[in-house]
Amino acid sequence: MTTLSAFPITTRWPAQHPDRLQLYSLPTPNGVKVSIMLEEIGLPYEAHTINIGQNETWTPEFLSLNPNGKIPAIIDPDGPDGTPLGLFESGAILVYLAEKSGQLLPQDPAARYETLQWLFFQMASVGPMFGQLGYFHKFAGREIEDKRPLERYRAETRRLLGVLEGRLANRPWIMGADYTIADISLLGWVRNLIGFYGAGELVDYASLTHVPRWLERGLDRPAVQRGLEIPPRP
Repeated sequence: MTTLSAFPITTRWPAQHPDRLQLYSLPTPNGVKVSIMLEEIGLPYEAHTINIGQNETWTPEFLSLNPNGKIPAIIDPDGPDGTPLGLFESGAILVYLAEKSGQLLPQDPAARYETLQWLFFQMASVGPMFGQLGYFHKFAGREIEDKRPLERYRAETRRLLGVLEGRLANRPWIMGADYTIADISLLGWVRNLIGFYGAGELVDYASLTHVPRWLERGLDRPAVQRGLEIPPRP
């Protein structure tokens, strides 16, 4: 019988199926990366809802798994050499799951590194910039009279969308014919930008051609549709 007793987070969110991968998350643009990935690769897992609105990521139990206090995080009871592994940071988790399953990350070394560069592009640029735009456009940042921060993030978000538009000009997916973790990392953020943030008009999303088609293509995938709702919101 698999035991996860070495992980304090399981005292607050007990595992009903300790032999399965444990996901601690919420359907945010970062959170859905991992739920979509798990749905795509078909690895059995158990999802635990972490209520960030109630600051559950700052509890001692959650911080024992991710000291940075952010979702998503996982515990794989069957980690390297069969030893349970706890892991945080969505990009690292995507790479881990791709390598564990042998799916959605090219085996060819050159293509593998090209995929990783686009994953890091999302982690370093798209996520932080889109998130800041959302703050200044939709949330408390709207109350700031100085509109220079909003303009900065609007301009940078438009530029990043232009990078994606160019990349997708002659290919259905970021890496061409093959759907990969690069696409998974980006889908939730672009969807959130024009949906939850309501910033489509602000960044002139309607002027794009290839990004909207790519997003629609991604959202048509059954695994993506399922992953966008996992775990259920509190």
